[in-house]
Amino acid sequence: MNKVELKIEGMHCTGCSSRLEKVLNNLDGVKAQVSFEDKKAIVEYDDTKTSLDDIKEAIGDAGFEYKE
Repeated sequence: MNKVELKIEGMHCTGCSSRLEKVLNNLDGVKAQVSFEDKKAIVEYDDTKTSLDDIKEAIGDAGFEYKE
């Protein structure tokens, strides 16, 4: 498992962080925790099932931006 911490921009409430966490956790091989207060996502992923690029794309598709 790989682990990455991404700063997330564009979250305006805890509903945003909950929605993004659900989106990320629906990806195959991904376990994510998203914090509205800290404006970040801690993501563990199995690179045999998904890639960091797929995770970043999902974040963008959900309407948010990431920074490493």
